[in-house]
Amino acid sequence: MAQRTSPSGMVVFTLIWFGQLISVIGSGLTGFALGVWVYQLNGSVTQFTLISLCTTLPGIIISPLAGAIVDRWNRRWVMLASDCGAGLSTLAVALLFFTNHLELWHICIAMTLSSLCNAFQWPAYSTTPTLLVAKQHFGRANGMIEFGDAAAQLISPILGGLLVSSIHLQGVLLIDFVTFVFSIATLLVVRIPQPKPTAASEIVKGSLWQEVAYGWTYIRVRPGLLGLLLLSTVTRFLMASVHILATPLVLAFADPTTLGTVLSIGGSGMVIGSLVMSIWGVQTRRIQVMFSFQMLSGLCILAAGLRRSIPLLTLSAFIYFFCAPLINGCIRTIWQSKVAPDVQGRVFGVERMIGWSSLPLSYLVAGSLSDRIFEPLLTVNGPLAGSIGQIIGVGPGRGIALLFIIIGILVMLNAIVGYLHPRIRFVEDELPNIKTSFRRNAS
Repeated sequence: MAQRTSPSGMVVFTLIWFGQLISVIGSGLTGFALGVWVYQLNGSVTQFTLISLCTTLPGIIISPLAGAIVDRWNRRWVMLASDCGAGLSTLAVALLFFTNHLELWHICIAMTLSSLCNAFQWPAYSTTPTLLVAKQHFGRANGMIEFGDAAAQLISPILGGLLVSSIHLQGVLLIDFVTFVFSIATLLVVRIPQPKPTAASEIVKGSLWQEVAYGWTYIRVRPGLLGLLLLSTVTRFLMASVHILATPLVLAFADPTTLGTVLSIGGSGMVIGSLVMSIWGVQTRRIQVMFSFQMLSGLCILAAGLRRSIPLLTLSAFIYFFCAPLINGCIRTIWQSKVAPDVQGRVFGVERMIGWSSLPLSYLVAGSLSDRIFEPLLTVNGPLAGSIGQIIGVGPGRGIALLFIIIGILVMLNAIVGYLHPRIRFVEDELPNIKTSFRRNAS
């Protein structure tokens, strides 16, 4: 059955996207401000990573259940409820800080609640292109989604640095709450069609837990998707370490303003990359594009650890973030093209749980490796000061730099291994594209 899309479908998607864009920028402000506040408060990379752990782990655990529920419910109402919950948790943190009662465990609880809300919001939002946009424009729609992350990466750090100094943390949190209100307002004025049942969903009708399990079955019997999932999981594990260690790496020899500048310039690369994805769309051979840019990303990570240089870090960050939306956009488009719309929630929920389960593990491993092993190795009189230290330097942050070099090499090796696996390399050829249609009634 051919896909039928409303002429106004792209307009509706664009409105939803714009509301989410504003919300993502607000959340980026909060993430930057809280990260700097916690790190400067205690100087511990391990405690700094604890916030990221609470932001990701709870949502990862319930992702399969959330995905199955999204397939049962109306996606617009799921997104509305999720934004309301996340906005209220942000407001609670702001009030605690304003009354001088904010502690680390408060932030952990609030981030846990936000993570649970995001577990429902993400599959509902990520499946909207298949319900609103023509199939040939999936890549462009995913480029727009990546642009939202890029805008947050570009605007949030530099704006967050300025706002923390002027209106302090509680002001940043209140701005984030207002962005949630804006996102909710855009969702209230749109309608999202419901996907029409296909054979894939009909054969699994039953209890909610049976539908949750079906998400894994759908992936397991398709070796190409399973291989792509495993490849993405390893990549996320490695790159999550880079993201969590970037802040202490720069703050080891620079101030928060410089950190904000480096991340913002890096974010401009992500903006350009997402615009390229939005315009180009990568209509064919997406898997080849993904492998190419993953190799380039690994090279940038390696270069960032070579020396204590803001220009080198900034250039590496720019190219690295340019690659990110092209990699993620290609992967997301492949999944959207190969999974039936009415089971995408449960399949994407399982994909998210497995793929993103590497993030909290990466946060824990990266913090521990940095504090307990690599940083001591490259102190002034450390065991590696006379060898590797002669090349990349010694002192605060150089152990993290060595980790960057190792991670960069592993990212490139992971891309090579994935390319040599035929099921992954030919996933676009071996699996048929979906044929989508949907009901016009929506609420």
